[in-house]
Amino acid sequence: MFKDKVIVVTGGANGIGKCITEEFRKAGANVCVIDKAPGEHFVGDIADKKVLEDFAKEVTEKYGRVDVLVNNALPIMRGIDACSYEEFEYALAVGVTAPFYLTKLFAPFFGEGASVINISSSRDRMSQPQTESYTAAKGGIAALTHALAVSLAGKVRVNSISPGWIDTTGSTFTGPDATQQPAGRVGHPRDIANMVLFLVSEKAGFITGENICIDGGMTKLMVYHGDHGWTME
Repeated sequence: MFKDKVIVVTGGANGIGKCITEEFRKAGANVCVIDKAPGEHFVGDIADKKVLEDFAKEVTEKYGRVDVLVNNALPIMRGIDACSYEEFEYALAVGVTAPFYLTKLFAPFFGEGASVINISSSRDRMSQPQTESYTAAKGGIAALTHALAVSLAGKVRVNSISPGWIDTTGSTFTGPDATQQPAGRVGHPRDIANMVLFLVSEKAGFITGENICIDGGMTKLMVYHGDHGWTME
């Protein structure tokens, strides 16, 4: 169903973005990737307005349309103790401003049945200490999702995915790392890629403006001192 479709993935060189890119390519799609990491893709920093404009121009001049935009690029994580004003601004530029601006740039080129998928995080609803820049960016993109879904109603479906603990190193986790999650394991990038491909398919044609948390149930588990091995010191 994705043969010859035009897919754009930000931060598609590594991790979850790379898996999403590979799954679309397996399905026959034309995938355009932008990433800071060197490679055979458009190399650039999406915090830079001109980089976004140059990338969008390259994609639209080559293909003339965009069927799916996946805003996946990772903002930096800095906490309130160490995060500078500039670092916080940079996190928001990567995590919120770039997804907004790319969606705006591609808006005239979205094909029939087009979708935007924003990758948020379960941190859009829960936090660890010293994660303010990342958490703010992920909360922002989750809210941006329903705003865009309303503004682009009838033309583009817009949804977001909030991954929990997704291992991108190929490691195997056992013991509490696995069992603290109701699903009994740490997540894999394909868990997220599978949902991306579903949400942009016709099977999800009545879904828009939603944020879907894929975290093995971790955000649903109540935590009390002394319960399930948890201790607070």
